[in-house]
Amino acid sequence: MPQARPLSPHLQIYRWQIQMVTSIVHRATGIALAAGTVLLVCLLAGLAAGPEAYAKVQACAASLLGQILLFGWTWSLAFHLLNGLRHLLEDTGRGYAIKSFVMTGWIVVIGSLVLTALVWACVLLQRGGA
Repeated sequence: MPQARPLSPHLQIYRWQIQMVTSIVHRATGIALAAGTVLLVCLLAGLAAGPEAYAKVQACAASLLGQILLFGWTWSLAFHLLNGLRHLLEDTGRGYAIKSFVMTGWIVVIGSLVLTALVWACVLLQRGGA
């Protein structure tokens, strides 16, 4: 009879923690930024192609789906930026104590939401609230 082999720990065994979430989300936001950069290149290509092409790209960006994608890209940029700064801090050997590690994780999450809200408030104010 074969012996039972030990199981590797997995996400159903570990209790979710802020450190775990920020690590996973950092990777996901990196992928989202890469995808968003492709959309940015399309926007620039439309701009270079002339007013008609740019108007089409601008109409796409102004649609509900376009606004959702732009909002998500903005949040991804804010989160990835702040978490990258957090990693730079950790590269200096600081911030590894559990209390500060958890605190900086929450600062990244909350800070990314605040930065995104500020950017979009500026965008909406620039447009006249539309």
